[in-house]
Amino acid sequence: MTKKVLIADDEPNIVISLEFLMEHCGYEVRVVHNGNEALQQVETFKPDLILLDVMLPLRNGFDVCRKIRENIAFQATKIIMLTAKGRDIEVAKGLALGADAYVTKPFGTKELLEQVRKLLDEE
Repeated sequence: MTKKVLIADDEPNIVISLEFLMEHCGYEVRVVHNGNEALQQVETFKPDLILLDVMLPLRNGFDVCRKIRENIAFQATKIIMLTAKGRDIEVAKGLALGADAYVTKPFGTKELLEQVRKLLDEE
């Protein structure tokens, strides 16, 4: 069964490259551009993994992550936080809220893909 990846990011250049990379690797991809859309798509699309930007409009990625982790139905959903905020305090906050991994921008596609495959048990 094809794994589903939700990309929640509002930067067009990053979205285009992430969408291309994930589709090229055979994942079913859906893209959203704000935190509220991310929460809606988690309910309807039911992704296996979310690439979640911290700095999203309407609702930030930390809040989205917390909301997802509060719902028992989505405990198995993997979350990779993507952000330019790479200070230790932000990394600790993201992981404490339930993120499975934290990748700082700019990131290498190889590094990100390794994280995705590892979290989806595809290595």
